Amino acid sequence: MIEVRIHGRGGQGAVTTAELLAQAAFYGGKHSQAFPSFGVERSGSPVEAYCRIDDKPIRLHEQIYEPNYLIVLDDSLFCAVNVCNGLVASGAVIIATSKTKEQLAPQVKGKLFVVDAYDIAAKTIGKPLVNTAMLGAFAKVTGLITLENLEKAFASKFSPEIAKKNIEAARACYNQLKE
Repeated sequence: MIEVRIHGRGGQGAVTTAELLAQAAFYGGKHSQAFPSFGVERSGSPVEAYCRIDDKPIRLHEQIYEPNYLIVLDDSLFCAVNVCNGLVASGAVIIATSKTKEQLAPQVKGKLFVVDAYDIAAKTIGKPLVNTAMLGAFAKVTGLITLENLEKAFASKFSPEIAKKNIEAARACYNQLKE
């Protein structure tokens, strides 16, 4: 079973990211589940969402404590929470940032991937909403989902015009991912 934890701030779409990831995995023939972690969070506060992906039915229904992958929608979260807490030794961290890998490496445990999803989203979507764009980076790093299945997931969630902009952002992140 592959477990993914998504870190963001309230209003950045971490929950939607988990849902779209699970849906894209489902379209790829996998079993999946997505769920949020809610408390007293408000807009701008640190939030987490989770996704599990497996080839067989998932019967586990609890928070993810040892994720294989982290998707970080805001690099300032490293100053607010222990983002890498519990990441498995072979795990990877994918961060939306304009910073370099070298600038973030001291704060990150695991294999590090960075992509300037903010710039990409601003250019393709028209707003700096990176959550859907980061799913393109996740697809490239993991191979667990395809861009085609992301496109199907976006089409099921958004209007055709919005879905088109989001898949364009995801494709750009996929192509521009920096290792």
